[in-house]
Amino acid sequence: MTPTQDKALLDQEKQLTAQAALRWVRDGMLLGLGTGSTAAHFIRQLGEVVQAGKLRVQATATSVASENLARELGIPLIEPRRGLRYNLTVDGADELDPQLNLIKGGGGALLREKIIATASDYMLVIADSSKAVAQLGQFPLPLEVVAFALPWVLDAVAAIGGNPVVRTNKKEPEKYAYSDQGNLLVDCHFGRLPDPVVLARQLKTIPGIVEHGLFLGLARAALIVRDGQVQVLRAGSAPKPAADFAELP
Repeated sequence: MTPTQDKALLDQEKQLTAQAALRWVRDGMLLGLGTGSTAAHFIRQLGEVVQAGKLRVQATATSVASENLARELGIPLIEPRRGLRYNLTVDGADELDPQLNLIKGGGGALLREKIIATASDYMLVIADSSKAVAQLGQFPLPLEVVAFALPWVLDAVAAIGGNPVVRTNKKEPEKYAYSDQGNLLVDCHFGRLPDPVVLARQLKTIPGIVEHGLFLGLARAALIVRDGQVQVLRAGSAPKPAADFAELP
């Protein structure tokens, strides 16, 4: 299979998982909208049913890009407020392990993604099959970092084996990349992560790190395509066909 064919197949998987997730969106729900190519498929499909008058929902997006896409598609958006809880957040992942621990932030939206996920009653991950791994760590672990603290953060992360690299702007490689919240993005190359809980605790103690891309205990289920069929993954359970579930798994 050529790289182009492989990319097309993975994109098809993203569309299938987005379609499956949409089956569980109910009228009147408050939704969290994720960021990234897979989440964008979900937003587009949601926009179609909203425009057709088949669903009435309100949503908050985890990035400016997702917010703009949702607005273009006529999905009503709401601002954060005290007491706000989302019925469901649908988001992608850069990696997920069998316990549904995630690495997120490849798109630079990890802070808002974690805020929305934490404010949700249910986080559903949608991802192509390449994102499911036996152990986290092949994908670099992103951090959002306060600019003033950058030198010390890099020192501290390097001291615990993170091999940190400051992310640069894709359009202007000589400049740093920033998150929507104005924070620098640092990608850490730890390699395999045998104990992500311990690492998350270590990163939280480093002043200047606003947030890290380890999402632990937040995802309730994930949708992955295997052998052409959308499967539901849940921590500690064998995969089951998404078609077996009339409601959220």
